[in-house]
Amino acid sequence: MPRTVLRNDQWNRIKDLLPGKSSDCGVTAKDNRKFLEAVLWIARTGAPWRDLPKSFGNWHRVYVRYNHWCHKGTWGDIFEELSKDKDLEYLMVDGSIARVHQHGAPKKQLKMMRPLANQEVV
Repeated sequence: MPRTVLRNDQWNRIKDLLPGKSSDCGVTAKDNRKFLEAVLWIARTGAPWRDLPKSFGNWHRVYVRYNHWCHKGTWGDIFEELSKDKDLEYLMVDGSIARVHQHGAPKKQLKMMRPLANQEVV
């Protein structure tokens, strides 16, 4: 498996929050940590889902599971627990590289030319 992003202490804090435990009803998840690492790989690289390395499993199954967790609110629980860390290096965003798409920018306003105070209006 490629280099991991989650530390063992982080994993131990969130593993009981994740669906698919043997105590949960329904299907038991094979490897929640591998799935989390796959999602973090996508988030870190910005790659499309189809480019997910084979070592993380089938990209479509990972995406479907990710989407299911989004609708259930599981990600909010995970982020809430991990945000208790004092180390927030992954939450910093540099605003100088975040650009607005041209259609997202406000409409340009034409400025009316006003005469200066000492000029006569004709």
